[in-house]
Amino acid sequence: MNFFNRVTIQTPESVELELTLAGIGSRAYALLIDYIVLGFILLVFLIAWGVLSSQLLDLLDYFFGINDLRLWLLAIYLFITFSIYVGYFVLFETLWQGQTPGKRYGKIRVIRDDARPVRLQQATLRALLRPVDDLWFLGVFLIIFSKREKRLGDWLAGTLVVQEEQPIASASFEISDQAQALANQLQTQADFSPLQPEDFAMIREYLHRREAMTFQAKAKLSRQLADQVKDMIALEKVPSGVTANLFLEAVYLAYQQLSSQD
Repeated sequence: MNFFNRVTIQTPESVELELTLAGIGSRAYALLIDYIVLGFILLVFLIAWGVLSSQLLDLLDYFFGINDLRLWLLAIYLFITFSIYVGYFVLFETLWQGQTPGKRYGKIRVIRDDARPVRLQQATLRALLRPVDDLWFLGVFLIIFSKREKRLGDWLAGTLVVQEEQPIASASFEISDQAQALANQLQTQADFSPLQPEDFAMIREYLHRREAMTFQAKAKLSRQLADQVKDMIALEKVPSGVTANLFLEAVYLAYQQLSSQD
C-alpha cells in the first residue's frame, strides 16, 4: 500500500516522469524545522534591534531633543522582520534548487510543474503567499484536499513539492560495457554536483523507455538530453566518437556511483 500520491509530469523534453508527492506530514515536518531556524534568526535580530534602537533613541534625544521616533522604528522593525521571513525561503529555495534546511532534512524538494528547478520568481511567489496559507491553516486544507497537494502559493507559482528521487541500484534496461569505462572517465572530467535527482530521474526514464521509441524520436530526444546534461555537468563537449545514447548511459552510471559514495 502506498501512502503517498504519485504524479506523472511531462518535461519540456517530452519525457514523462513519475514522481512521489511530499505529503502533508513531510511538509509539516520540514516547515517545523524551518520555523525553528527562522525563529532563532529573528530572535537574534530582535535582541540586536532592541539594543541598537534604544541607543539610537538616546542619542537623538540627547543631541537633538527628538524622542518621538518609536513608531517609525517599530514600522522599520516590522518591515525588516517580514523581509527576513520572506527572504529566508526565497534565498534557500533559489540557491538550493527548491530546498530549505527543513526540506533538505526532510528529503523533499520544490519543483516547477514541468519538473524543472524553481527560480527566483517561483520562490518569491511561494514565500509571499506563505502567510496567507498559514492563516487559519488554509494551506493545510488545500494540500490535503487537492489532487496535487498544492497550497495557494504552489497554485500561483506553478510548483509542486515532491520527495527526493533516490538512485536505484539496478535498472530494468541494458547498459553497454563501454558506458562503464566512459563513466569512470566522466567522474574525473565533469562536475556532477549541479545534476539534481530530478535530472537523474529524467535520464533514467529515457533509458527505460527508449526501446519503445521510433528511431527518429530516440535520436532526437537523446541528442537533446545529451546537450542539456553536458551543459549541466560543465563538460565542453561529448567525447569524440561517443553517441548520445552511450553518453547518457555513462552519465547515469557515474551519477549512481557518486551518489552511493556520499
